[in-house]
Formats: sequence, C-alpha cells, structure tokens
Amino acid sequence: MIIELGHLALWLALAAALVQAIVPIWGTHTRSASAMRVADSAAQVQFLGVAGAFAVLTWAYVKSDFSLINVVMNSHSAKPMLYKVTGVWANHEGSMLLWVLMLALFGVLISVFGRMIPVVMRSTVLAVQAMIGIGFYLFLLLTSNPFLRAPQTPLDGQGMNPLLQDPGVAFHPPLLYLGYVGFSTAFSFAVAALITGRVDPAWARWMRPWVLIAWSGLTAGIALGSWWAYYELGWGGFWFWDPVENASFMPWLIGTALLHSAIVVEKRNALLKWTILLAILTFSLSLMGTFLVRSGILTSVHAFATDPDRGIFILGLLVVYIGGALSLFAWRGSSIGEGGVFSIWSRESGLLFNNMGLAAATGVVFVGTLYPLFLELANGAKITVGAPYFNQAFLPVFGILMFFAGIGPFLSWKRARPAVVLRKAAIGLGLSAVLTLGVGLIAGFDEPVGLFGAFIAIWLAVATLQDLATRAGLPKASPSVALRRVIGLPRSSWGLYMGHLGLAIAAAGVVAVSVWKDETIQTVQLGTPIEVGPYAFSLNEVVNDTGPNYQTSIATVTVTRDGELLRTLRPERRFYPVEGQPTTEAGIATLWHGDIYAVLGDPDGRGGFVTRYYYNPGVPWMWLGGVLMALAALISLTDRRLRVGAPTRRLRAAQPAE
Repeated sequence: MIIELGHLALWLALAAALVQAIVPIWGTHTRSASAMRVADSAAQVQFLGVAGAFAVLTWAYVKSDFSLINVVMNSHSAKPMLYKVTGVWANHEGSMLLWVLMLALFGVLISVFGRMIPVVMRSTVLAVQAMIGIGFYLFLLLTSNPFLRAPQTPLDGQGMNPLLQDPGVAFHPPLLYLGYVGFSTAFSFAVAALITGRVDPAWARWMRPWVLIAWSGLTAGIALGSWWAYYELGWGGFWFWDPVENASFMPWLIGTALLHSAIVVEKRNALLKWTILLAILTFSLSLMGTFLVRSGILTSVHAFATDPDRGIFILGLLVVYIGGALSLFAWRGSSIGEGGVFSIWSRESGLLFNNMGLAAATGVVFVGTLYPLFLELANGAKITVGAPYFNQAFLPVFGILMFFAGIGPFLSWKRARPAVVLRKAAIGLGLSAVLTLGVGLIAGFDEPVGLFGAFIAIWLAVATLQDLATRAGLPKASPSVALRRVIGLPRSSWGLYMGHLGLAIAAAGVVAVSVWKDETIQTVQLGTPIEVGPYAFSLNEVVNDTGPNYQTSIATVTVTRDGELLRTLRPERRFYPVEGQPTTEAGIATLWHGDIYAVLGDPDGRGGFVTRYYYNPGVPWMWLGGVLMALAALISLTDRRLRVGAPTRRLRAAQPAE
C-alpha cells in the first residue's frame, strides 16, 4: 500500500505543478494578487508531493522491497545500507525523481525566502518553474515510473554497478543536480523578465543568489566526480573529456559567465540582454546534459538509460523549453533597454571580455562533444574526439581568459586610466615571472608549456592578492588598520577573492599533474623495487579477504625515498559476485605537493602481479581549489546584499513586495 501512496504523491505533485503554472499567470494578466499568491502555496504542495514520493522509494530500497522493478534491477539484500540508499538515485528512474525533487525544492525555497520579491515577479518565476516541472513529471510518470510493480517478486535483486558502490556516489549526483536543476531558477527569472518587461539591478539581485547556489553545487559536484574517477577507476587520471563529463562542464562555464554578467547588471545596469541570454543558455546546456545521459546515444559509466524512446521524449522537452525561451527572447528582447554605457578601459569591458572568453571556451567543448554525434547521425561514420583536440583548442582559450581575469580587478567601473592599470599589472607580472623562474629551477626548464601554465596560475593568484592588499591600504596603512579593513570587506568581496584564488590553485594543480606526472606499468615479483621519480615502490604481499558483498585482494606496497620509508599503500582489487564485475581501489598517499598512487592488477600466474605506480604532483591543489571555489559562492551568498529578496530600504519603502 505504501508504494501506491508514493505513486499517488507523484501525481499530486504534477497536479500542483499544473495549478502553479496556470493560476498565477492568469493572476498577472487580471492583476489579481490573490491568484498570483497561489504560486507560493502550489509550490509548497508540489514539494511535499514529490518529497513524499522520494521518501517512499527510499523506504523501498532500505527495506529491500523486491516487489518494485526498480529495486530489483538496482539493489540487493547483501548491499551495505549506505549503498541501498544511494541506489535510489544511481539509476535512471530514481535519478529522474531526484531531478524533479530538486526542481520542486528550488520552487519552495523561492516561495519561502523570496517574499521580498514583488509578487508579480515571484509568481511568474514560480509559474515558469512549474512549466518545466510539468514536462518532467510527465516524462517520469509515462516513461520512467519508479513505482512499477514486478510481475513476480524475486527472492533477491540484481545488485548495482560496483563502480557506483562508493561513498562518492552519495554526494556526487545530488550536488550535480543541485547545479543542473538549480540553474532552472536563472532560466525562470530570465523568462519572467521577458514576460513582465522588468530587467534592472533589482532583478539581477533577486536572481543572483540562486545562481550562486547552483554554481556552488555544480562546482562541488564536478570536483567530487573527478575525485571519484581518480581514486575509484584506478587509471591515475582525473578527467577524460568524456561527453558526459563535458555535459556538466559546459553549464559550469556559461554559469560562470552568468555570475559575472549579473554583477554588471546589478552594479551598472548594463549587459541586460546578454545576461538574459546567458541565463537561458546555462539551463539549456543543463537540459542537454540530461538528454545525453538518458537518450541512449552515449555509452558511458555516467549514462543512465539506453532507451531511444526516452531520449526522443526529452528531446521534445528541449525543443519546447529552449525553443520557447529563445523565441520569447527574440520577440521581447527589443523592448529591453541597452542599459548603462562604459568605455573600453573599464571593469564592465573586462567582465564582458570574461563572458566572451567563457562563451568561446564553451563553444570549443560543445563542438568537440557533439560533432561526433552529429556526424554519426549524418552518414553513420564513427569518430572519437579526445584529449588532443580539447588540450589544443580549449586550454589556450582558457589560459588567455585566466590571464585577463588577473587584470580585471585593477579596472575601475565605467572608465579606467590605462596608465594606472598597466602600472599595477606590471608589479604583479614581474613578481609572477620571478616565482615562475623558481618553479623552473625546481622542475626544470624542459617543459615550456608547463612553465607557461604555471605562470598563468601564479599570475592570477598574485593579482588577486595584490588587489586585496590595495583594498586593505597596504603598504601605506599600518598593519592594524589594514587588518581592520580586510575584516570589514563585504562577504561578496571575500567570495570573489576566494573564488579567484581557488581557480588559480586548481589550475596550478592541473598544470603540475598534466606536465610533470611520473608513471610506470609493469609486472613485478614480491619485493622488487620500482623507481618512479624520486620514489621507490615495492610490492611486499597480497592477501585475500572478503568485504560486505565482495571478495578482495589487498596488496601492501611500501614507498621509500632515499632509503627511508615514506608511506605504506594498500591498493585493492575487488570482485562482486552478484554483479560478476571486478573493480580497483587505488592506494593513495597524499603529500602537500602531490599524490603517491598505486594500483594492483591481475596476477601473472607465476607469483607476480601487474602493477601501476604514479607520482602525481599538484593533485591535492586541484581538490583544494575546487573546495575554495564552491565555498566562495556560499560565502558570497551570506552577503546581505545578495540574499534573496534583500533590496535596499529605499526600494522596500517605495515598492512593497505584495
């Protein structure tokens, strides 16, 4: 009976979404405030419905209710409880339920915390959110129902992909969906602005907190997914330019441009049309990612479904939502003013250049990701676009973008003096060159590309700290005065500095591991030392053991440097009998400057084992940079000026919210 209640709750959420989509729009047309306020109540009912459905499906997994086809296909009674719970969203139907849960969550948060947003704008935004939800509720109920009963209840389930039986899966998909689905709010604010004709600094202030939440979630999700691939797949890498990886990276790039563009709207009332277009494109790319993993056109560890019929349904939703929004933009865009003017030498121009660079970088990834698919559809030819294309086409564009990002803080709003900007930049560039020379003395000068990448990363960090020192009044101000000024900076400024520093640190890590990594693959006998860079790896023993639902071989690998024991690693090779699949668990020791990494392979039948040993410099910096960037957005969110519906007192007095 409880399963039927979950199914009913999902239909209730759809009914609430229909009310939320229709009644408030009718209210804005008739100027009925009571009808517009229905959006708030409907959003809350919708969330309760879908949350109830999600809770029921989770209960079914926890209780191993094999009367449900979804539980049979993706769970097993022997699975640890953590993976029973994560199994809820580690499949197509459950992940779509999580998708609409996130959509409803953002709707209810806007209804609760957006009370200071004028009711016309808020109700229109919630109506657009509901329109998005209606399509995906229908997709879920008609093609991907997680509550379908099995014709006969089996004794046990078929288990879950062993690669997904990892703690990272508990957080990676929810964080990704927080970003993917969270950008729907930017889309809804953009469409609402086109409908109501209101695009101004207040509109940007209302939208930007939701973009910050989504961007932070997507940043953390991408970083966590990269970390999972790094230690779980056992190949020593962190990014493969897989089409589904790219599908999450593209909305991150355009979402970053949207964040910067919204600043220009809020500060200078400029780039109005461009910001609306970016908001539409960001969520459009998120929808494209949803299509890629569920259409059956990709074969990937990230892909959920292989049913083309489902892909056609989602493709139809993409045509309706993206095509409808772009058509509305083409129709109503001319009614939006141009906004404030600014000179070429200004912070507005710098942020616009930032936007164009991010758009170009996204275009490079878009072409490399989708061109093979279009070519196969056109003539059946199968090609692969891999790392060489992306490294040669994307990295130079992003490197130039990072270089100019360091100059941006030296520019003033509206009009800057070129001589002052160049003088400030010259100081940072000189210091960056000296520090890069130090890197060359340590790592050698035989990798000029690596040194150039290190220079870009160092320059962005130096320029960020230089701007912070300038705002603190250094070197003229006393240390105590400078400290008080730094502490008194707005939290949005702290978010900006932390975000740029996080990007610089992450970029430094990417450059280091990409250029100066040492690796070796070999078959070794027990006790045979293998030199990898400055380290010696020795496989000392391999013992067999059992885990909760797997069999494992655990190796003991000692790592020495100059004859002194540095670390002991324990890589594993697991086998899951239910699924009939092996997995690798890398043995990793993290040092401040890099990772020591070992993978155990198959035995050779003569007492030896295939092993892979790595020294990956800079890897900890990548994770640290990702964490700093995700936290930066959350810190900015705590700035009172960026909280949802926190207009100035003058605006609040002049224009009541209701």
